[in-house]
This record gives sequence, structure tokens and C-alpha cells, in this order.
Amino acid sequence: MYPRTQYTDEQLSLHRPGGSQSMGSHQNSSLRAQDRKMNQRLVNTIHSHTNSALRETLKSKLAPLHHENIYNIPNILTFSRLIATPVIGYLIINDHPLYAFSLFAYAGFSDLLDGWIARKWNLQTVVGSVVDPMADKALMTTAVVCLAINGSLSLPLATLILGRDASLAIAALYYRYASLPAPKTFPRYWDFSLPSAEVHPTTVSKFNTFLQLGLIGTTMCVGLLHDPSATSSAAGGYLLAIQDSLGGPDGVQTLVCSISGVVAATTIWSGLSYAFLKDAVTILGDNEKLKKRQGFRGRMIIGVGFGSVVLVSGWLVLQEWMRYEEEEAGHHD
Repeated sequence: MYPRTQYTDEQLSLHRPGGSQSMGSHQNSSLRAQDRKMNQRLVNTIHSHTNSALRETLKSKLAPLHHENIYNIPNILTFSRLIATPVIGYLIINDHPLYAFSLFAYAGFSDLLDGWIARKWNLQTVVGSVVDPMADKALMTTAVVCLAINGSLSLPLATLILGRDASLAIAALYYRYASLPAPKTFPRYWDFSLPSAEVHPTTVSKFNTFLQLGLIGTTMCVGLLHDPSATSSAAGGYLLAIQDSLGGPDGVQTLVCSISGVVAATTIWSGLSYAFLKDAVTILGDNEKLKKRQGFRGRMIIGVGFGSVVLVSGWLVLQEWMRYEEEEAGHHD
């Protein structure tokens, strides 16, 4: 009997067909797998450090944003005026002048009250400086459209007033987008607690707004004279007495026409003032060159848009005058 020889696994593998090649390929695949894992960990480490450095760089470049407290009494009054606006329009179109005038009077009083409270208790906010004139314009636009529909307001004057407001609204959309700090997303665009620009109404614009309110109030008062529920009320006697003091229905009509002419002139002056005055809108930020370029573009939008409106209104006035002349010539014939 010969002694039994003991072989190790390595020695046995060498004697198997292809044993050395199989072992070598297995070792190579293990090394490649380890290399891939090490490379992946290295790539992940590089990305992590790169992203951290990028975040730190962006934080250092972007200025911290300040959120205002927009929930105060002046802003609540302003938003109540916005809510009352469509109700006033409904009442005008459906011939309820007494209720429409009463709610319109509340809107005018709340406009005075919210400004006084904001100044008295230092509650001015950027959102208030934007939404307050927006509420005024929404009220004016609704009243002008509805009064023009029922024939109480002339079409050329209504076109002039609405065209001015539309020109300013388009420019305001541009100012908001241009001045909004990055990133310019849809939610941030409508987040007015993020201030980006301030509107400073011109003196003639404030005077024009007052006159427009007076014209609309006077026009609605004329409607009260034809409402039995108004003339039979406690204030009906005062309304009829005022009409008699103005010379009757013809005198009231002359007053309305006179106010309409003044409103037309101040509306044109007011619209053009936003196109020429550089301090009417202040864009917030530190890049003075960019702010200057954005301001110029905004004023050009107002100038071109409102200039076209003035031409259209003038054409409508000419058409009405020609129609009036033809009617007068027909009466003489």
C-alpha cells in the first residue's frame, strides 16, 4: 500500500482542466467589482462636496427675503372693497340704483378709512401699496363698464378710462416679473409678501381718481332721481331739491357733461405722467443699471399702450360728433 498524498484546493485546481484560468477570471471579476464600488463612492463624495459648495455659494449670493405681515385692518378693508365691487356692478346693471349707490358709498368711505388707519398706526405694507390702487381700479372699472352698458356714461370717456387702467395693468405685470428676484416661479410671482417694486401714484393721478369717483357718484345719483324707491325715501326730498337748484334735469345733464370733460382731460394727463415720470414706480434691488433698463421698458409699455387708447377715444368722439351733426341736419330739413 502506498501512502495517501494530501493535496490542497489550490493544487487540485491546478490539475483540473482550465482550473488556473477559472481561478484567475474569478479574481479579476472580484477586483473589477471592488474598483466599481470604490469609483462610485468617489463620485458620490465629489458630488456631495460639489453640491454643498454650490449651495453655500448661492446662499452667499442671494439676499435674504423679508416677509411682511399683510393681515391687518387696512388690508382687510381693502379686500372688502374688492369683494363689494362685483356686487355693485350687478346692482347697476339690474337697475337697483339705491342699493348700488349705498354700497358704492361704503367703498369710497373704506378707501379713505384704510389709508388713515395705515398712516396713523404705521401699518403701511408693500402689498397695501399694490392692492389698494388695484381695488380702486377694480371698482372704477366695474362701475364704468356697467354704467356704459346701461347708457349712463359716454362710450369715448369709458374707453379712455378703461384704456388707461389696462395700460397701467399691463405695465404692472411687466414690472412685477422684471423686478421679482430669482427664481421667478408662478407662486412667487403672486406672493405679494415678497416686495419687488413700489408704486407711487402721481399727484394728478390721485386727483383724477377723485374726479372719476365724483363722476361715477354723480352719475349714480342721477339714476336715483329716476328710482321711485329713492325719491320716496327720507333723502328723496333732498335729491329733488338739489335737482331744482341745478336748473332741473337739463342743469343736471350739463353738470355731468362738465365733470366728464374734466375727467377726460385729467385721465389723459394722468396716463401720460406714468409714461414720463421716472419716480412713479420704484424697482427694489441693487443693480442700478438693470433697474434703469426695466423702468424704461415699463414706461414705454404705458406710453405706447395709452397713446393708442387716446387715439381710439378721439376717433369715437369724432364719430359721435358727426352723428350728432347728421341728426341736427335731419331735424332742420
